[in-house]
Amino acid sequence: MTQHKEIQKDFFRYVSLNILGMIGLSCYILADTYFVANGLGANGLAALNLAIPVYNFINGLGLMIGMGAATRYSILKGTASRRETDGIFSQAVIFALGIALILMLIGLFFARPLGTLLGADETVIDMTAPYLQVLLLFSPMFLMNNLILCFVRNDGAPRLAMAGMLIGSLSNIVLDYVFIFPCGMGMFGAALATGTAPVVSLAIQSSHFFRKRNHFRFRLCRPRFRALWDISSLGAPSLITEVSSGVVMIFFNMVILSLSGNIGVAAYGVVANLALVVLSIFTGISQGIQPLVSRNYGAQDAAAVKKVYRYAITTALVLAAGVYVVLFLFAPQAVSLFNGENNQQLAAIAEPGIRLYFIGFLFAGFNVVTAVTFSSVDRPRQSFLLSILRGFVLIIPLIFLLTALLGMTGVWLAFPVCEFLTAGVALVFWLRYGRNLLQGAEELTHE
Repeated sequence: MTQHKEIQKDFFRYVSLNILGMIGLSCYILADTYFVANGLGANGLAALNLAIPVYNFINGLGLMIGMGAATRYSILKGTASRRETDGIFSQAVIFALGIALILMLIGLFFARPLGTLLGADETVIDMTAPYLQVLLLFSPMFLMNNLILCFVRNDGAPRLAMAGMLIGSLSNIVLDYVFIFPCGMGMFGAALATGTAPVVSLAIQSSHFFRKRNHFRFRLCRPRFRALWDISSLGAPSLITEVSSGVVMIFFNMVILSLSGNIGVAAYGVVANLALVVLSIFTGISQGIQPLVSRNYGAQDAAAVKKVYRYAITTALVLAAGVYVVLFLFAPQAVSLFNGENNQQLAAIAEPGIRLYFIGFLFAGFNVVTAVTFSSVDRPRQSFLLSILRGFVLIIPLIFLLTALLGMTGVWLAFPVCEFLTAGVALVFWLRYGRNLLQGAEELTHE
C-alpha cells in the first residue's frame, strides 16, 4: 500500500469513527433538550439552557487535559521511554482528579447560587439548581471519561473510543426517557441520566488496560507544574472551544431575556442545542486527525501532516454545506422536535434563528480544524489565538453591537460574523506558519 493510500485510510478510519462518537456524545444534552421540552415545557427548557454552560465547562476541562496530554503522548510515543509516556498519563490523571474535587465541592454547597448567577429567576431556579448539582457531583466521571477517550484514541484504538462514546450516549437517552416520564423525576432525572453516561463509557474503555496493545498506565507520582502547564497549553484550544460555547450562551441568554423573555431563551435553547450537535461534527474531525497529525509530526513527516490537514478541511466544508442546506429547508420541522407545547412564539423566534445562525458553520469547521492542527504540531500559541478570537474576543462584542443595531436578527448574526472574521485570521496563520510545520520537531524528538 502506498503512503498516500495509507494516510487516506487512516484519516477516514479515525475521522469517521470519531465523528460518530462525538455526535453520540453531543446527544447527552440533545436528548435532555428533547425530553425536558416534552416533559417539562418551556420553563424546563429555559432552565436546561441556563445550566448547559456548566456542562460545557466540565466537558471542556476534560478535553483540555485529555487532548493536551494525549497530544504530547502521541508526539513522544515513538522516541520516548515507557516510563516517560506513563508519566504524561499519570500527571493528567492527577490533574483531572484535582479539578474534579473542586467542582464537586461547588456542586455540594453552591449549586443554587450558581444557578442564580447564570440568570435563573424564581420561576426556573428550582429546576436549574438540581441539574447543576448532579452535573458537578459527576464531574470526576466526565473528566476521566474525556481523558481516557483521548488516550485510547491516541493508542491506536479509535473503534473502542467510539464504542464508549456511543454506548454511553445511548444509555443517557434511554435513562432520560425512563427518569423523566415513567419515574417522574423531572430535571433531577435528566441530570442523573446525563451523569450516568460517562460511567458507562468508562466501563467500556477500561478493557483497553487489559490489552497487549496498551502502551500507557498510571504510576503514582507527584504533580509537576511544568507537566501540568504543558498539558494545559496544548489542550487549551479544546477547553476554549467548549467553554466559549457556554460563556457565549450566557451572554446570548442575557441579551435575549431583555428582548423576548423566557420564551426567547427557550427558542435560543433549541438553536444552541442543534448547534452543539453540528459543532460536534467538527470537533470529531479535529480530534480524529489529532493522533495522525501528532504522530507524523513526531516522525518529522511534514508532507503527511499537510495531507491530513487538507483532507480534514475538505471534509469539514462539505459537511457544513450539507448540514446548512438541510436545516435551512427543514427549520420548522427541527424546531417542532423541541416544541412539545406547539408554542407559536417560540417557533417564530427559533426558525429564522436557525437559518441565520448556522451560516457560521461554513467557517467554523475551518477554524476548529486549523486550531487543533496547530496544537497537534506543538504550536500552542497560534492555536490559542484562534480559539480565543472565536471564543471570546470577537463574539462577545459582536453580540452587543449587532443586537443594538438589528435586534434579534443581530443576535443570530453574531456567530456567523465572528466565524467569518476568525477564518480570515486562520488563513493568514496557515499561509505564514504552515510551510514550517517541522520547526522544532527535530529538537523535540532528541530531547
